[in-house]
Amino acid sequence: MKLLCVSDEVDPVVYSPRIKERFGDVDAILAAGDLPMEYLSYIVTMLNKPLFFVFGNHNVSDLPYYRKKHLPRLRHEDRAWGGTYVGFQVRREAGLIVAGLGGSMRYNAGPNQFTQFGMWLRVLALLPALVFNRVFHGRFVDLVLTHAPPRGIHDREDLCHTGFSAFLWLMRAFKPVFLVHGHVHLWDASEERQSQYKATTVVNAYSHVVIDREPAHA
Repeated sequence: MKLLCVSDEVDPVVYSPRIKERFGDVDAILAAGDLPMEYLSYIVTMLNKPLFFVFGNHNVSDLPYYRKKHLPRLRHEDRAWGGTYVGFQVRREAGLIVAGLGGSMRYNAGPNQFTQFGMWLRVLALLPALVFNRVFHGRFVDLVLTHAPPRGIHDREDLCHTGFSAFLWLMRAFKPVFLVHGHVHLWDASEERQSQYKATTVVNAYSHVVIDREPAHA
């Protein structure tokens, strides 16, 4: 399973005429938020691979079209951009089971921001779909795609960049192979991009990163 993960910054290494040469062998693309939709469209068009995305706390002008009250428009946007929106839902596509949880900690009145309790509610709302996958597909979930990091893993001390504690429980209970997040910018090459938490590898997708590992489902 080889994945191109992108988040928060349009990377000229990806947004390049050489994208096929560099990333043509990936199996899927994960976009962890705060990226222009046109950028995601370029990636999926050039690579012709499944792309899963969530929204962050910036670049959310298209977010209203993906709310439940706009389901007809949601289907239209999925076709138009070529990606699969997985915000606060579980989707199965191309042999992958992906759970998505977008947004950040609530720090002002902006959209797609949540308290710790609010994110717990959204994680718990995924339980029926996760159990369904376990019963009918033999596993709960392969990948969790978030914008914010888990609490205490790659997060920061300021409120905006505080991680969510519900993500820790989600990893302990359902053992995804990867949790991929964005939101935390890596300005120093020595900063930690990848960590292990129980059975899950936590990856910061800032700018871009390629991860390559065969899934080992329990």
